[in-house]
Amino acid sequence: MKFAVIGASRGIGRKVVEEALERGHEVRALSRHITAQDISGDGLTALDGDATNATDVANVIEGVDAVILTLGVPKDMRVLKATTLFSDATRTLIAAMEDAGIKRLITVTGFGAGDSKDKLSTPERLTQKAILGGAYADKDLQEQLIRDSDLDWTIARPGILSDNRKSNAYKVLVEKETWRNGLINRADVADFLVTAAENNSHIDQTPALQR
Repeated sequence: MKFAVIGASRGIGRKVVEEALERGHEVRALSRHITAQDISGDGLTALDGDATNATDVANVIEGVDAVILTLGVPKDMRVLKATTLFSDATRTLIAAMEDAGIKRLITVTGFGAGDSKDKLSTPERLTQKAILGGAYADKDLQEQLIRDSDLDWTIARPGILSDNRKSNAYKVLVEKETWRNGLINRADVADFLVTAAENNSHIDQTPALQR
């Protein structure tokens, strides 16, 4: 398959690129300065660009089978700083996918976004609001934009992220009554995202990912 990965130079996005290339897929990867990173591999096309720029996004998704959106929270957005990055990028991407006739979108928000907020404990909710309140307010809007689109979407909500090796032992919790916050490796999140794209699974679902 051919994937576009937006937000590809670090964190989950980079793990997605590595996982997809390891499985033999072609990857078109977009990030602001990705060509300056030590990221390479057969089948990779790396493009410097802005996830909120319509031309950059149209270029990276050209000819792909699925788009994986993995924007992380920059350090300067933390501690209550408001942002529109996630909603702006998502509006741009949805419009570009509709213009290009691409239907499959898999994205990452986080546990505590959307209706998963109801499953946070009071200390977890207060901590998330204090540290990432601005980002998660925009992630809520991002999720609603995706839900309101005509795309075949999956929204993955991982818990607390670590950089341990891929375990292949994580849980995909689809039903709301099973959701819980917990730890998960970025490599396992990437494994889920690539597998969901390959299998066209979890369409119109918001699974929580936990170890």
